[in-house]
Amino acid sequence: MVSHDDTEGLVAAVRAAYASADPLEIRGGGTRRHLGRAPSGTALSVGGHSGLVEYDPSEFVVTVRAGTRVDELAARLAEAGQVLAVDVPRLGAASTIGGAIATGLSGPSRPYTGALRDIVLGARVISGTGEVLNFGGRVLKNVAGFDVSRLMVGAYGTLGLILDVTLRLAPRPEVEEVRQLACAWPQARSALAAWEAALPLSGACYERGVLSVRLSGTERRVAKARAVIGGDPGALTVFTHLRDLSGDFFAQGGDLWRLLVPPDAPWDPVETVIDWGGAQRYWMWAGEVSAVYAQAQAARGQAMRVWGRDRGASPWATPPPATQALMARVKAALDPRGILNRGRLYPDW
Repeated sequence: MVSHDDTEGLVAAVRAAYASADPLEIRGGGTRRHLGRAPSGTALSVGGHSGLVEYDPSEFVVTVRAGTRVDELAARLAEAGQVLAVDVPRLGAASTIGGAIATGLSGPSRPYTGALRDIVLGARVISGTGEVLNFGGRVLKNVAGFDVSRLMVGAYGTLGLILDVTLRLAPRPEVEEVRQLACAWPQARSALAAWEAALPLSGACYERGVLSVRLSGTERRVAKARAVIGGDPGALTVFTHLRDLSGDFFAQGGDLWRLLVPPDAPWDPVETVIDWGGAQRYWMWAGEVSAVYAQAQAARGQAMRVWGRDRGASPWATPPPATQALMARVKAALDPRGILNRGRLYPDW
């Protein structure tokens, strides 16, 4: 893994932009530029700021620079029999850790191992004024600043340019396999409700009448779970495609919507991929945006457009006024001139 520290160059670029009030578009591997709104500003690449900062496998913690490719980090961790403690989506071979943190998407293991933000123990960022800020720590006992570092997850680079992050790791499972069963969604959901507390599930999705369950753990636990679930063996690529938003369903084109709803929420659309045991549902929809929000509201949830034709339109519902006011204060403290990824998250940011 190539290691290069470009902190000084990145700080200088942000300070110059702050002085001139000219916005910057922060770029990593370029695989997530289609997510969120289209930002304005001069491109500033963090792709060359890469490599491990600190890694001791005995601590199950790694500190890594933002420009490091996710696949490269995964390969390095595998040498020590370890993995990131949650699924981290790769939206292409060039996907970086910084881009993953900034966009905040969590993979199929979310209901079983936690969200991406849950494994962020600390972060070092450049504020919109060009100041280097350190949040959090390297060990589980150190809780100072956790909330601040986790604010960077899903902020789309609007609160700070991420330099490096400290992430929690987990042992690599002895065995991973997929079981598949043909059934209707209500039956699939009932089965999952019975299995989730007792079996070593690390993924559960439903598409076109087929329930796919991923099992991860020791050989003994996985064997017992296999006997309970039954079904037929499936390919692990089912969950790789789901994690990375790739494969036939996601290649259809059009607007891809992500709906977060209660797992037992009723559901009408047929052309859907149901993930997270029912709590996340991907829907290809080319009609009016209002129909998507209505569907989400009827299911007691919320909607987000992952990608689509019009990046000028908001990909998510407007937050309540009180939430907007709080977010505006945070933004003003970290990026007072609004130069970081201007317009990426909200039009006036």
